[in-house]
Amino acid sequence: MTVDEGLNGLRVLITGGSRGLGAATARRFAAAGATVLTASRTEPTEDLPATFIRADLATEQGVTALARQVIDTVGGVDVLVNNAGATTPLTPTLERPDEYWRKDLDINLLSAVRLDRALVQGMAERGSGVVVHVSSIASRTPQNGDISYAAAKAALNAYSRGLAAEVGRSGVRVVCVLPGFIATEGAIAHHQEIADTQGITLKQVQQQIADHLNIPMGHPGDPEDAAELIAFLASRRAKWLTGAQFRVDGGIIPVV
Repeated sequence: MTVDEGLNGLRVLITGGSRGLGAATARRFAAAGATVLTASRTEPTEDLPATFIRADLATEQGVTALARQVIDTVGGVDVLVNNAGATTPLTPTLERPDEYWRKDLDINLLSAVRLDRALVQGMAERGSGVVVHVSSIASRTPQNGDISYAAAKAALNAYSRGLAAEVGRSGVRVVCVLPGFIATEGAIAHHQEIADTQGITLKQVQQQIADHLNIPMGHPGDPEDAAELIAFLASRRAKWLTGAQFRVDGGIIPVV
């Protein structure tokens, strides 16, 4: 049986879409027939089936410029995937400077808040649209040395729920995806460096991380795992889902 996802012809903007989870999501939407735009500071690979817009999502000016260019290019969006995110250097919580807190809040929370403010009103006026906020399992299970990232993502979860309540009657759905240990290109490169330093294999390093995170499935996920969930949530199959958080993390069990 063929399922009509209802994604064909939709205008989709994915921030942080040049590589990793964002690039996998761009490919998934493009395969479903959507018109895909990606935005980030770095260019994607040439084979990514999307229109690239260079943008600095960590600043209010950068987000405003991106929104303006998106509206000028395609007239607005039907699906907005706020995937942009980054972490600051690992630092003990009580030694973490304000600069790291500001950076984590700007890119991991305020980039989504600002872009929603610029583009979601257009969805509401048209009577339909989907916003996907890509958070992190860190918002539920913060790790030592990375607390401002976890706090920013936890704030994104709360903001997402609140926005969903406000725009639901306008036909706009807002959902939140919490990826866990995903083996993106960047993560794999970092893990390989650790493996080389320790004199062990990449698979052994990833197993160590999976064990530390208490993942029942015992291994990292692929970017496509998260992309598939995002595409489902944006599709008409998920038309009754809003204001909720969806974990894609291999079943991480918090250690308390």
